Amino acid sequence: MTQTIVITGSSSGVGLAAAKQLAARGDEVILVGRDTGRLAAAVDQVRQAGGREPRHFRADFEQLDDVRELAARLLADYPRIDALANNAGGIINRAHLTVDGHEATMQANHLAPFLLTHLLRERLTGARVVTTASRAHVQGRPGTNFAEDLRSYSSWRSYGASKAANILFAAEAARRWPDVLSVSFHPGVVRTNFGAGKLTRLFYKYAPGLVSPEAAGDLLTWLLTTPAGELENGAYYVGHTVTRPAAHARDPKLAADLWDASLTATGLAKE
Repeated sequence: MTQTIVITGSSSGVGLAAAKQLAARGDEVILVGRDTGRLAAAVDQVRQAGGREPRHFRADFEQLDDVRELAARLLADYPRIDALANNAGGIINRAHLTVDGHEATMQANHLAPFLLTHLLRERLTGARVVTTASRAHVQGRPGTNFAEDLRSYSSWRSYGASKAANILFAAEAARRWPDVLSVSFHPGVVRTNFGAGKLTRLFYKYAPGLVSPEAAGDLLTWLLTTPAGELENGAYYVGHTVTRPAAHARDPKLAADLWDASLTATGLAKE
C-alpha cells in the first residue's frame, strides 16, 4: 500500500537518502527543506528514484511562522498523512535567539518539530512519527527556559540537549497519544555536510568509520515502513535495537515538564 510520508530535513543527508528509498518503493514523499537550491536538487534526485515529481515545501525552522504555514499547506493538501519524519536539525555555531525569542538550536531541533507534529495531529491518528535523535543526547539536559543565558552557550551542549528533547518528546507523545506510533532513533555518525565550523564539517566529511547517508536512510526507512507491531511505541532505537537512553532522556517528569513548556513556547497552550 502506497504511503504518504512527510520528511523534514530532506534536502540532504539522511532525509534525502530515505526520501529516495521511499520514492523507489512507490510511496508519495513530501520533501521539506530550508535551502532553496539544495531542495531543488533533492527534488531532481527523488524524481529520478521514484519516477514522479515529489511535492516539496521550503520552511526555516528558526521561524515558527514558517512551521505554521507549512502545517497549514499540508493540512489543506493531504487528507491523510501516514508518517511524519521529524528529521530536520543541526548544530548552530553562533549563539543567538530566534525571532521567536528562543535559543536557535533548541528551536530548530525541538520546538519546531514539536509544533509541526501538534499542528498535524488530526492527520496522524493511526499514523507514525519518527524523530531523529542522536547519541549526543548524553551531552546535554534540556531545560524549560528556551531563552537560555547565551553567555554560557556551547554549541555541542545545546545540540545534545536538543537531541535529549527529541527522545523525551517521542516517549511523551507515545504516552499522550496512544493512537500514534512515536519513536526516536540515533542514525549513527553520518558522513554529511552536517555541523558548524570548519573543523566540525571536515570531521563529518572525512573522518574514518562514519556511516553513509544511505545506511542511515535505510534505518529511517525501516522505522517509517516496518509493520507497527514490530516496533515498540515510545522507544529510542540505535540500529534496529531498542536502547535505553541516558537517565535524563528517559525521565518521565522531565518529559512532561518539557512538553508543557514547549506548548507555552510555541503558543499552543493558548489554543
